[in-house]
Amino acid sequence: MFLAFAVAVCVLGDAMAQNKVAGPMKDVNGVIDNTLDSLNIAKTARPVAGSTRKGDNPVLFLVGNSTMRTGTRGNGDNGQWGWGYFMNEYFDPEKITVENHALGGTSSRTFYNRLWPDVLKGVRKGDWVIIELGHNDNGSYDEGRARASIPGIGKDSLQVVIKETGAHETVYTYGEYMRRFIKDVKAKGAHPILMSLTPRNAWEDEDSTVIKRSNKTFGLWAKQVAKKMKVPFIDLNEITARKFERFGKEKVKYHFYLDRIHTSEFGARVNVESAVEGIRNYKGLPLREMLLPEVKDTVSGSSRIEGKPIVFTIGDSTVKNKDQEDDGMWGWGSVLSGLFKDGEIVVENHAFPGRSARTFLDEGRWQKVYDALQPGDFVLMQFGHNDAGDINTGKARAELPGSGDESKVFRMEKTGRNQVIYTFGWYLRKFILDCKEKGAIPVVISHTPRNKFDNGVIESNKDSFGKWTKEVAERMGVAFIDLNAISGQKLQKIADEKGLKEVTSFYCKDHTHFCKKGALLNAAGIAESLREQNHPLAGYLK
Repeated sequence: MFLAFAVAVCVLGDAMAQNKVAGPMKDVNGVIDNTLDSLNIAKTARPVAGSTRKGDNPVLFLVGNSTMRTGTRGNGDNGQWGWGYFMNEYFDPEKITVENHALGGTSSRTFYNRLWPDVLKGVRKGDWVIIELGHNDNGSYDEGRARASIPGIGKDSLQVVIKETGAHETVYTYGEYMRRFIKDVKAKGAHPILMSLTPRNAWEDEDSTVIKRSNKTFGLWAKQVAKKMKVPFIDLNEITARKFERFGKEKVKYHFYLDRIHTSEFGARVNVESAVEGIRNYKGLPLREMLLPEVKDTVSGSSRIEGKPIVFTIGDSTVKNKDQEDDGMWGWGSVLSGLFKDGEIVVENHAFPGRSARTFLDEGRWQKVYDALQPGDFVLMQFGHNDAGDINTGKARAELPGSGDESKVFRMEKTGRNQVIYTFGWYLRKFILDCKEKGAIPVVISHTPRNKFDNGVIESNKDSFGKWTKEVAERMGVAFIDLNAISGQKLQKIADEKGLKEVTSFYCKDHTHFCKKGALLNAAGIAESLREQNHPLAGYLK
């Protein structure tokens, strides 16, 4: 017994000495990732390989770890998302289907040994397999998670005995596992593609604006293997890293959730867009022909006068409404242009009725404005009217109250989908960061006052959305217009001098929406505040 135990303990050390195999890479990420999930659970959550195939159409198989599929179910129930979840959105389902077979905690070694055989069963001639592994190829060879591969692309191998189980296993280099994936795929008549790792929220140093790359380790090794084996290589690490560097450190933070490796939905969508970008730009790659055509927004920014800025307004129905009949409902964003000098600047009103800051973002409305922004543009943002109430039931448009960094995962009643919900202020900060990244100038505005009086005093939002909006502006160092107070004071004066009936003439049908006269009053208040603050936008006013 003792002899057998001694031999088992010495196997790893003797093998490394004999073969001169390098030690495993140290796990320096500081992130606790789950060990390989129960295969029984995983098999019920992950698709049966090839089960989505339509007729004789090909399937695109995704092979990776938690950066491609987070958690056993991969459904964002912990707020983290892998980019593979969104890959199907970019391909024509009548030409190809996408199956995400990635699993959190896997390395090239553990995926190849434990999961790959079942995936390979579903691969047919003409299919495609994208492989992105390496995040977990560190740690120990023979204990704990025992998932490390030998660094490099050489032919080295190592006989190990897993300390906890006594199982014998041969460990190969990272490059050798990649070669085996490629050979197996080609043997089926399918097409492999290697991708480098997704970048982490890790910078060269504290003051650096350069994201750390994997181009000296796994990214380099994957590229070298791909070149030698004559298969496509897409440098996902580099494509996304360049985007992160453009975003800046503060904005990059919200692309991750809970740690520096696992992405939020925002980060996952950046990574999937980078993957698709790599495919689309890879000359001669037949997989490109199965992508859906890119949809270009031709409306946002279309009114631009060459060399002149645009004022983009975003918000709810008090910013943009029907805006047609004088006695109908109007938003201040639709009368704002009349206050500016002709030919010097234009106003594009992209607000939409019923929207909160969260739903304006979720529905892709902000993305269209963001894509159209150019240096020197202005963005006037006003939310708050629709930002209270139900979070995951009913209209499901509210955020967490406040202006802090809190967040929570909710399961949406209508869709059954998990979503991270942030504070009201968080969404405003996101808009601001996006503006700054593009060189645009954000202006934060508190929401218009309602026609609601208590003992003759008009209702104020100074203890809720007005307060949070101001806190965001101060924290981010941008202009704040307290429209709730400015217009509220004007309406209070009218009420005091002429009565509440006169105040009602500024509103239309209810206590929230304005007629054209009310919209003009609100727009005038914005102009007054811009002048008082000597804001750059004030120079364009008549």
